[in-house]
Amino acid sequence: MARRTVAAALALVAGAAVAVTAPPTPAQASPPGEKDVTAVMFEWKFASVAKACTEQLGPAGYGYVQVSPPQERIQGTTWWTAYQPVSYKIAGPLGDRAAFKSMIDTCHAAGVKVVADSVINHMANASGTGTGGTSFSKYAYPGLYSGADMDDCRATIGGYTNRAEVQNCELVGLPDLDTGEDWVRGRIAAYLNDLLSLGVDGFRIDAAKHMPAADLANIKSRLTNPSVYWKQEAIHGAGEAVSPSEYLGNGDVQEFRYARDLKRVFESENLAYLKNFGEAWGYMASGQSGVFVDNHDTERVGDTLNYKSGANYTLASVFMLAWPYGAPDVHSGYEWTDKDAGAPNGGQVNACYADGWKCQHAWREIASMVAFRNTARGQGVTNWWDNGNDAIAFGRGAKAYVAINHEPSSLTRTFQTSLPAGTYCDVQSNRAVTVNGSGQFTATLPANTAVALHVNATSCGGGTTQPPASTGASFNVTATTVTGQNIYVTGNRPELGSWAPGSALKLDPAAYPVWKLAVNLPAGTAFEYKYLRKDAAGNVTWESGANRAATVPASGQVVLNDTFRT
Repeated sequence: MARRTVAAALALVAGAAVAVTAPPTPAQASPPGEKDVTAVMFEWKFASVAKACTEQLGPAGYGYVQVSPPQERIQGTTWWTAYQPVSYKIAGPLGDRAAFKSMIDTCHAAGVKVVADSVINHMANASGTGTGGTSFSKYAYPGLYSGADMDDCRATIGGYTNRAEVQNCELVGLPDLDTGEDWVRGRIAAYLNDLLSLGVDGFRIDAAKHMPAADLANIKSRLTNPSVYWKQEAIHGAGEAVSPSEYLGNGDVQEFRYARDLKRVFESENLAYLKNFGEAWGYMASGQSGVFVDNHDTERVGDTLNYKSGANYTLASVFMLAWPYGAPDVHSGYEWTDKDAGAPNGGQVNACYADGWKCQHAWREIASMVAFRNTARGQGVTNWWDNGNDAIAFGRGAKAYVAINHEPSSLTRTFQTSLPAGTYCDVQSNRAVTVNGSGQFTATLPANTAVALHVNATSCGGGTTQPPASTGASFNVTATTVTGQNIYVTGNRPELGSWAPGSALKLDPAAYPVWKLAVNLPAGTAFEYKYLRKDAAGNVTWESGANRAATVPASGQVVLNDTFRT
């Protein structure tokens, strides 16, 4: 087997070793089909993903679900064990081969395709027994790889201005596979082909910039479907030797600048600047760029917004799904304080908003925008408006229109759209909006809220306006708290804790000061409820006034927009 040394790679920097070679068939750029939004279910067990496909992702209109790496990994409870493979067996803590196959079949039945996060740049930096029972040590993975299959550089990457170091040395000490070798290319291709045989529809290629683009092109050419959807992680860094654009010949590339810039704009600049957001900002071509507000890496290191960012996060997600650039990923993870913390319950999701699961994919503000995006597909931006500061609005031809108020106070104005006259449902609030014969509507947007209309949502109360298939109540209460306090809801139903403060349901503060929770209740159920505060010591403060009352509709959810009564 041919070896590629660091010295040889240095000598070939300007030559074939780093050339971008196109695969023999056209690369699949952007997810195929009419639905390009991917829900990234980070460290969810496969059985939990399958349930989400049926109950949430399919009904909401998500085209894809991305699952965490399925291969055997090192043992441990930290999240990054998922990125230290031991073998290519499907034998990780998220589920075995049967569970993986069952998840794929279930998601396909719900109209959702499956992307597998794929770790092919390196192996585990450890010794012991993997999650599937494989004994291994660093540089020795029996039946798969030995030290001869690793790049000759055994030093950790120390900087990113040297191409050979980036692509031949060890990323944070992880043994770097020599993807220039025929044997290594064949083993990687065999693994990806195994996933294809089980029905996988695409791959996220982890750490792509640490492998020459030509090597990845060769591996992809060996697949049973060489034009399969292919999304590559190649992080942009100014002045670095390896550019993400080198990988466009193989398929989509994740545009990290998009997420970083969204954070800066939403936190410290003006939304008005977003008028030409995308390629005019120096980004890669829209049709080959994967975009996101956050992912599992960036949310932890502060590069981007995350679920702790409140309205900035929610509104940035609304903007991403409304704006026609790139193919969006919606990250769906879990709460963390320790940045290394692994998933709650080992990845088992018993219910959204419980046990620390954030379920961003199901937040009304986000989930409702997936159908908006699907409806607006192929339409350019029209009717742009901004106030020069943090209020913007724009249409997507005659198909959709969104207004975002990121100001500290409410905004009332008449908006000009290209929508046909009629009654629409604002999918953000589930309230009816009337567009007149001139394409105008008047609305008041409270601080840090949005209005979103599209031609496939013309009535409120269920159906197209509330993606989750289950019936129940969506609680949204504005309430201020101090450190250590949380907001809960309880009521006269067992599902609401039967008025017992100890059984009350905690609401999610991601959109603080609005606290949210969706609760499944039978269709037609009339119920009473009330909010309460609990502090860290367990002290309870009930809101004032009489019990609140509501009734679940025949289909969909009753949306309750309340203010905590002091």
